[in-house]
Amino acid sequence: MISNIDLFFEESYNVEQRASLLRQRRFIRDYSNPMELPPTVFIANFRLSKDAFMHVLDKIKDNFHCRLSSSVTPMLKLCCALRFFAHGSYQQAIGNEFQLGLAQPTVSLVLKEMLPTLERVICTAAINIEMSEEEKQEAKRKFFIKSGIPNVIGCVDGTHIGIYAPSENRHLYLNRKGFYSINAMIACDHNMTIRYVDARYAGSTHDSFVWNNSTLKTYLEDNQLSGDNSIYLGDSGYPLSSCLLTPFRIAQSGTRESLFNKKHAKGRNIIERTIGVLKCRFRCLLSDNKMRYDPDKVKTIVNICCALHNICKQFRISDPDEADIFTDALFPSEPSNEDGNGTPGERRRRQIADALV
Repeated sequence: MISNIDLFFEESYNVEQRASLLRQRRFIRDYSNPMELPPTVFIANFRLSKDAFMHVLDKIKDNFHCRLSSSVTPMLKLCCALRFFAHGSYQQAIGNEFQLGLAQPTVSLVLKEMLPTLERVICTAAINIEMSEEEKQEAKRKFFIKSGIPNVIGCVDGTHIGIYAPSENRHLYLNRKGFYSINAMIACDHNMTIRYVDARYAGSTHDSFVWNNSTLKTYLEDNQLSGDNSIYLGDSGYPLSSCLLTPFRIAQSGTRESLFNKKHAKGRNIIERTIGVLKCRFRCLLSDNKMRYDPDKVKTIVNICCALHNICKQFRISDPDEADIFTDALFPSEPSNEDGNGTPGERRRRQIADALV
């Protein structure tokens, strides 16, 4: 039987342990400086170079609305958020590792503060659907060299972000591969810069629905009405239209339809690589690292990671090694209902296929 004296000493020991831990964390926060790390170690831990890190920090440091303890500086807050995006670890592990010196409740508060701030400040600046005429011409040139298909300025695809079953409407988030997810539509240009992301929809949502309700579709259609002939490439899960070309559903070997599909696949390969690089760089997006957040917060995390990806491109940060790039939860969608013969999309695709022979 445990005596009162035993309980007293056990309680005293726990209090002393906790006080010691708090002192250690405070010391780490006060005396560690992530900017003193070697450049390669810094990128390995935070995914951004030091210049890119300071670029983001300068943009957000005056935008905090919640007040945490003054001991948690904006620099440490950004480090904490970037560690989460990069590794997808549990909050307790993020706070304890790599000299951050933050307890799990503090990490939770930091992320609660940082996510809306980062989304508000960097996403609109770093992800831009608009392209200048010079950018369009360069994209068309690069895509034509690669695929032989004219007037292509970008590619689009969907990828699934694994989550734990939400408390509401969980059946909507169960995708056809049998796990709960968000269906995120991502579009990129010839440089692997992400031009558009839409992570609003549940995992069971068809790609064609996401496309038809996207501002990217509206943007391209409005531009076509103004005389812009630019197009995107998408897989068979998307609806064929005059601004979005998809492969032929039926293509016998050796036919012009088969040739078009091969050229189309060469051009569209870049979006699969872009998503692979994105998920390899920011591993919180991997399906194995199911996020324990509500769908709205997952949407915010996806948006921020896409913006950070573009900032990496802007600062010429090398992509992850080829051996580390992989396709994660990028599985073909169920084919969309294809336009019949005679529609603008079918006529445009047929005209291009005939010209490839």
